[in-house]
Amino acid sequence: MTEPMTMIAMASFGLVALALAVFAGLRGWQGWLDLKRFELTGNRQLEGRSPAAERIEMADLKERIRKLESIASCVDL
Repeated sequence: MTEPMTMIAMASFGLVALALAVFAGLRGWQGWLDLKRFELTGNRQLEGRSPAAERIEMADLKERIRKLESIASCVDL
């Protein structure tokens, strides 16, 4: 191979490697954004809760708040 052909081949290989690295980086970034989007929305879209489940969860949260308040006021349960 001549000198110009070698330079063209190396430049094209470098360009292909850069394109692959950029593609992989963008796919990783998109996956990270999807993960954060899922964390923000939670499972609310996937599961339909019944009113009874909402009341049970609310009672559980109230109990946890009561325990935290008693800990904050230094009272053992």
